[in-house]
Amino acid sequence: MSFNIAIDGPAGAGKSTIAKRVSKELGFIYVDTGAMYRAMALYFLRSNISNEDEQAISRASENVEITIQYENGEQQVFLNGENVNSKIRTEEVGRLASRLATSTVVRDCLKEAQRSLGESGLVAEGRDMGTVVFPTARFKFFLDARPEVRGMRRFEELQAKGEPADLAQITEMIRQRDDMDRNRAVAPLKPAADAVIVDTSDLGIEGVL
Repeated sequence: MSFNIAIDGPAGAGKSTIAKRVSKELGFIYVDTGAMYRAMALYFLRSNISNEDEQAISRASENVEITIQYENGEQQVFLNGENVNSKIRTEEVGRLASRLATSTVVRDCLKEAQRSLGESGLVAEGRDMGTVVFPTARFKFFLDARPEVRGMRRFEELQAKGEPADLAQITEMIRQRDDMDRNRAVAPLKPAADAVIVDTSDLGIEGVL
């Protein structure tokens, strides 16, 4: 059995949790494409490169190698050979990743890397898996939830880690990122025409699964 499953949606809708569960139950590769954008954002932050300088972005993209490996079934993201899994989940990296996603150069660079993983069955989650990266995926899903619900999920996640968190600020940042992702000129966040839309606002993990 070998086919691709695309799961798209905004931040906090439950994409990662569900994609991991589905891939585990089917024995497929799990691909978190957002982590690849975050790795690119981390490189830009470390190199102090402006996300508004297209020439600098183009040059930087040629010097960045982002790869995915799997250890005990878990995805590990490597930036120029360095495992950066534990360094790409900050709010700062997430905000820059969303801005970099508007760059055609960055998207083209990462799209090829993502597609190369799709030669055998996989579950890919992101924002344009069903519309751009894997338009011929056999199954496509779009997970969504109300912004205040997604904000609370992120707030509770940060609290569980013992990190400072402001619910109102987190929710507003989610709204801003939604606006950026849905209205960007390049590969905007939207359901594929043939995607099954699932509102996860009032569903638990098992209900969504």
